[in-house]
Amino acid sequence: MEQPALFDPTPHLTVTDLTRRVRQLLESDPHLQAVWVQGEISNLSRPSSGHVYFTLKDAGAALKCVIWRTEAARLKFAPADGMSVEAHGSVRVYEPQGQYQLVADSLLPLGEGALYAEFLRLKALLEAEGLFDAARKRPIPERPRRIGIVTSPTGAALRDMLNTLRRRYPLAEVVLAPAPVQGDEAPPALVAALRTLNLVAGTTNAGPPDVILLARGGGSIEDLWAFNDERVVRAVTASAAPVITGVGHETDFTLADFAADLRAPTPTAAAELATPVTVQDLRAGLAESARTLANALTGICDRRRVDLEGFRSALQFYTPLRRVQTERQRVDELARRALSAQAHRLELAAARLAGARSRLLALSPLAVLGRGYAVVTHAERVVVSRSQVRAGDDVHIRVKDGEFDARVSGG
Repeated sequence: MEQPALFDPTPHLTVTDLTRRVRQLLESDPHLQAVWVQGEISNLSRPSSGHVYFTLKDAGAALKCVIWRTEAARLKFAPADGMSVEAHGSVRVYEPQGQYQLVADSLLPLGEGALYAEFLRLKALLEAEGLFDAARKRPIPERPRRIGIVTSPTGAALRDMLNTLRRRYPLAEVVLAPAPVQGDEAPPALVAALRTLNLVAGTTNAGPPDVILLARGGGSIEDLWAFNDERVVRAVTASAAPVITGVGHETDFTLADFAADLRAPTPTAAAELATPVTVQDLRAGLAESARTLANALTGICDRRRVDLEGFRSALQFYTPLRRVQTERQRVDELARRALSAQAHRLELAAARLAGARSRLLALSPLAVLGRGYAVVTHAERVVVSRSQVRAGDDVHIRVKDGEFDARVSGG
């Protein structure tokens, strides 16, 4: 019978290791990284950090949630306990407490999540077709002669735009193509209004508008949904005149905004963008042009004066006298260099002579005498051996500081 092992060979996990494995499993599931969850908010808190913490619950379970400060600042409504919402985000594990949570990047009242999902689907579809490409955006004319407006004829947005256009640029003709901006009948009406403006040439029948304003006031996502309609988006991109959208408030974005040549945060701002140059700007521009012209003429005269001075200096540079002065300086420089070279050669010769003298002195017999030696000669021959002299011979001796005679005594 096989005995069980005394120790379990399977390594034991620490709490940290196990929690990390659970986190990797959850966060590697793509279905949990972009998920919509609906439920009722409870235990909502907003600490000083700016993050939002809450719990989503239904009848059967509860889910911890967090919205980081950056995303929380973009919320279009203030979440509160008891509110039914749809949260979009990714599932994460908070390791210090070993709990999983939803890190939300979007929060919508219950019911708007489906619209937002449809918004994202349409956006991806139309973006893939190139309808939102920046390359197809057209510039807005600075001085439009004719401005078309597509909006509700009874809304406050129209009054605001007309007041702005009248104040900023009354020289332009305004052509209104009225259309409902909310409800099921709005999308086809908006499409028809855009087409009409591109075909009808205004009151003077002198061509389509130079720019078109597509606008309405603020509202919920349902109120603005007509401007997310695919038909309206395609009509915006098909417009012969550039289109400026001013739909809702600054935080509202519609698919028509992405397709437009320019997006404004409000209808009033759209009217301002349609008139980048105002009457006051024109007057100021004329005055500035006059000043610019005067400055340009002055600048031209100044540059010509500088050019003349430059030509004068250039002529002086090429005069024969300048050439003679240059050659004289060159002769002086060559003479200086010749004297310097000669002095250098003399120094080298003197150094070589001194070296030879030192070597000769080192080899001279007189240098040996200076160390206590003497030169003995007999019969005009240098005595280098005892056998060369006998007792009684006269010899001549030379030492360092003189010479004298001596006689060999014997030995």
